[in-house]
Amino acid sequence: MRVLVSSGRAALAVGGGAVDIAAASGGRFSSDVQDIYGVWGEFCDWARGFAGPADLDVRPGNVGCPVPRPPQVFAVGLNYRAHAVESGLPIPEIPVVFTKFPAAVTGPYDRVVLPTGPVDFEAEVVAVLGTRAENVAARDAWSHVAGLTVGQDLSQRAVQWAGDAPQQFSLGKSFAGFAPIGPVVVTPDEFDNPDDVEIACSLNGEQMQKSRTSDLVFSIPELIAYISAIVPMMPGDLLFTGTPSGVGFSRDPKIVLQPGDELTTSIDGVGSMITTFAARAAGATGSPT
Repeated sequence: MRVLVSSGRAALAVGGGAVDIAAASGGRFSSDVQDIYGVWGEFCDWARGFAGPADLDVRPGNVGCPVPRPPQVFAVGLNYRAHAVESGLPIPEIPVVFTKFPAAVTGPYDRVVLPTGPVDFEAEVVAVLGTRAENVAARDAWSHVAGLTVGQDLSQRAVQWAGDAPQQFSLGKSFAGFAPIGPVVVTPDEFDNPDDVEIACSLNGEQMQKSRTSDLVFSIPELIAYISAIVPMMPGDLLFTGTPSGVGFSRDPKIVLQPGDELTTSIDGVGSMITTFAARAAGATGSPT
């Protein structure tokens, strides 16, 4: 099952197209996709029995963010071994969890205005919560996941690493547009193995990152078990699960995002997200360093 937003309304992929969920369900479910995560079990029962034809022509130009207002956005650092190595940091013994603020979330084909300072890319598999998770065992964690989507943990490195240790990552990773996700949320049962999916990204057509989630230090179920033992995870929450090796700041010379760049991020079984970048308008304020 694949859920998306088409022309601002929640949609369900059907065949080669999609249907408007509110219209197809006779108003049983909202046209606001964020509301649907709050009734995820009921929605899945309906959607899996839906047999109507597709009546929406889905195109990149009208596909929006599939989780536009997540209650919480969790993110995990150094969760691929090769990325920890390229960063010159030890493999974590427990998950390195920080937050991206929900205001950073944007859609799969949006343009991001670059702040002053070096901005890096980080391709990530993002898990979307479908039911409340509190003190969940790892073996039960997938039952709390609505699906997976493509994400980028964009990072202004100077702000991320500013100040004395331990640095606080959240602000450097939460500029406007720094959490693009999409284009669809795909339920775990659509994957041959949801613990082993391929992720990749390219910058202006040149491959930068490629790996599989089987190489995660902490799997998605382990992350949910760890986080939910501390704070309840809510329907519609996002979990950015970490980035593979190949980020721009670990290269020699470093690669930072520039106005006009095109960043394509893909997950096998989900699809691709294309993020473009623009310069901040002359005279604009509010961007440190």
